[in-house]
Amino acid sequence: MVTESTRLSAQDWAKAALKAIAGGGLAAVAVEPLARTLGVTKGSFYAHYRNRDELITAALTEWARTHGDAGLAHFAAIADPAERLRELLTAVVRSVQPLAPSVHLSLLGDRNDPRVKDVVRQVNRARLDLLTRTYRELGLPPKRAESRARVAYAAILGLSHLAQTDPDAPRAAVLADEAAAIFLP
Repeated sequence: MVTESTRLSAQDWAKAALKAIAGGGLAAVAVEPLARTLGVTKGSFYAHYRNRDELITAALTEWARTHGDAGLAHFAAIADPAERLRELLTAVVRSVQPLAPSVHLSLLGDRNDPRVKDVVRQVNRARLDLLTRTYRELGLPPKRAESRARVAYAAILGLSHLAQTDPDAPRAAVLADEAAAIFLP
């Protein structure tokens, strides 16, 4: 049980909700099971949120923050576009773990929920903008840079999907080298 000195924050609840979303979409976000997982009572939840919908909104906001523009800031700050792309692809590929749940892929099952549409659109846009800008800086014309960014991003999502469903997915180091060779102009 959580003691007074280790009281949970609203962000702790949001992060726990994100783990639940990764494992089972929005339907997996339920207060009582989350409370048990966190080792607290439901009262802890109600100290931060009025209801489940507020928690889902907070979790989605946290995911958009950490996986959108703010989450990409480190990569965006890399001056050399080839190095930026290499670092970005390497980080993505290394984060893909066999059979690991994915918030992004799980949210696709709830894509008709307006909250989900908005945050997925926001995260997709941030990622595509960074990739497009990077390809532009590497010398590709605007339309080609945008197309290359979309194909690279689709491959990234595909790698996530394969890793989530295939226990024999290749290891990250092999994929990182392959991704860099394929997606660097």
